[in-house]
Amino acid sequence: MLQMDELLDKSALTVNPGVEQPPLVNPDAMARIKRNKKKPLTTEQYLEGILEGNITILGKAITLVESLLDEHHEMAQAIIEKCLPHSGKSVRIGITGVPGAGKSTFIEAFGKKITSWGHKLAVLAIDPSSERSKGSILGDKTRMVELSCDPHAFIRPSPSAGSLGGVARKTRETVILCEAAGFDTVFIETVGVGQSETAVHSMVDFFLLLMISGAGDELQGIKRGIMEMANMIVINKADGNNILKAMQAKAQYQSAMHLFPPTASKWTPKVLTASSKEKTGMEEIWSSIDDYMSLTKSSGFFQSNRQEQTKFWMYETINDTLQNNFYSSPHICSLLQGYEDKVAADEISSFIAARELLDKYFEATRTCTAFTKRR
Repeated sequence: MLQMDELLDKSALTVNPGVEQPPLVNPDAMARIKRNKKKPLTTEQYLEGILEGNITILGKAITLVESLLDEHHEMAQAIIEKCLPHSGKSVRIGITGVPGAGKSTFIEAFGKKITSWGHKLAVLAIDPSSERSKGSILGDKTRMVELSCDPHAFIRPSPSAGSLGGVARKTRETVILCEAAGFDTVFIETVGVGQSETAVHSMVDFFLLLMISGAGDELQGIKRGIMEMANMIVINKADGNNILKAMQAKAQYQSAMHLFPPTASKWTPKVLTASSKEKTGMEEIWSSIDDYMSLTKSSGFFQSNRQEQTKFWMYETINDTLQNNFYSSPHICSLLQGYEDKVAADEISSFIAARELLDKYFEATRTCTAFTKRR
């Protein structure tokens, strides 16, 4: 039998070795990248940059806060703790509204007015998360072109990351960082009308509800609970042929607001009109916000409300941590699929399955704690 080499010599399909291929990446370029690669910032460097108003470092700090890595979480909490004494001096405004109300356009027009009056504005736009990439899908920053170029404004779109109603899990901590960076006005824009408004209401001083006229039955276009939370309703797009409809909608909402019980702040919610396109009504809106701040600070409601919000978010953090620990437990992860199959096959009720999983989780936690103590 002929050897393989002999067969190849006699074959017409012999393949020559060819030319040696160069490396895909220039080794000199890679060496330069490694030399120029900056070392990670320390906690003190983050704090110094934030207090100086360095937007780049502020953005990196927010990314650190949003990270799910344990080492990032520890550093982020250290940064937040050091920023706390420098925070709390801004006006926190929540902005929401029905889909199509023009929230981003309104924020850009209103934001440009605010920065022109000498204020520094931070806009935290909460985007829905993509089910595939888990990232933001609306891209609010790309829709606020003028404001994103304003040196006195900072826009941070954040994916909701599956948290309640689309509110970013770390928004409250981001507010603290922005305040420490010198921003005296903070906007928090929510996805739309839903459960997210309840969470946003618990982290802002003033809640602004954006509406439009001519979109059907205005009073049925939004849940009563959202209207009760609003400190102000703004009928947007009050321009051109829509001015008369906007005034009619304003009258309807003013009548409806009188039916609600008095607010704890003793503030009477106002209904105003505005046009983001023509940039009208902005001065009146800001003046009303200023009146609200003066009233609540003089009555003591402003401070007591922020204290209640702080306690609320302490409990929310506890709930969030317990949930994360539960689903990240290797023991629970190994059991979940089996219980899912049983529930789907009606072999066990969802309530019993949840109770058994929780019992197993706490049992495993107690065992782990006892083992750690013995060591």
